[in-house]
Amino acid sequence: MEAKAIAKTVRIAPRKARLVVDLIRGKNVKEARAYLMFTPKSASPIVAKVLNSAVANATHNLNMDENKLFVKEVWVNESVTMKRMLPRAKGTGNVIKKRTSHITVVVAERE
Repeated sequence: MEAKAIAKTVRIAPRKARLVVDLIRGKNVKEARAYLMFTPKSASPIVAKVLNSAVANATHNLNMDENKLFVKEVWVNESVTMKRMLPRAKGTGNVIKKRTSHITVVVAERE
């Protein structure tokens, strides 16, 4: 049995979030929280929030033991891209792409 949590349209680029997500894949929940707490990346608090939500879903909805939980799967998908214009010389403009992400965390009990 597994529990899942998804954060949709998070305002961080998927490429940056994947660096953080790769650190916690397959780790125990306690160990994953420690990794996220001490990782100096801007995606760390966001991924930690999703991880805590997945753990809460597992303990409250499915009556799993929090001490036996581990991060079974975690991934980051690309979401919508907001396009903004930056004025440049001679009346032209550059497009700035502000990328967003969908972050998914799946936790399960280790046997």
